[in-house]
Amino acid sequence: MKRIVLGLVVAACSFGALMAQGDPQPTCKMCPATYIPNDEIQAYAKKAIAEKLTDQQVRDIEIGKSHVGIGVVYRGKLAAPAPESVAEHDLVSEVYHVIEGSATLVTGPDLVGMKRRPATLETVRLFNGPGNNSASIRNGVTHELKPGDVIVIPAGTGHWFTKIDDHITYLMVRIDPDKVTPLRDEAASKAYLQKPAR
Repeated sequence: MKRIVLGLVVAACSFGALMAQGDPQPTCKMCPATYIPNDEIQAYAKKAIAEKLTDQQVRDIEIGKSHVGIGVVYRGKLAAPAPESVAEHDLVSEVYHVIEGSATLVTGPDLVGMKRRPATLETVRLFNGPGNNSASIRNGVTHELKPGDVIVIPAGTGHWFTKIDDHITYLMVRIDPDKVTPLRDEAASKAYLQKPAR
């Protein structure tokens, strides 16, 4: 009898737990998909070269529990890293997908000589939120990036280009669960591409 009662209690608790979970719902209800054509990405790459720009935000999209930013980054030849050029973002993770070119990227969480990035910087305000720069990365991991490669850089992990052979162009996906970056739609992107950035 005790076994039957215990079995019924376990079954009731399991049923109650399932009912408490309810019916799962989408985290972004009725949200549209966002399409970005290749010619728009290429227009950003051309603008970067023509106007000597590095990082440009194409979109910043609301996806329910997070924002996702899409950027295009172009970096020219680099024989040695600039002083204090390690970057770290407190809240925004980044994914690079290399389109063309090659470079050496060092990553790691242990930053040497860390200094807070000014809150007024455009990249802090619009692209990747608060974070730090530093002089180097202690016990960093070296990655040789080439076309087609993907690297995921979690928030809090330093990243540092130490060498760029000729240039590197990559698509940047920024994951912003705290929604610290402002939204940017297709209209804003088109307006930006129509005029000089500076």
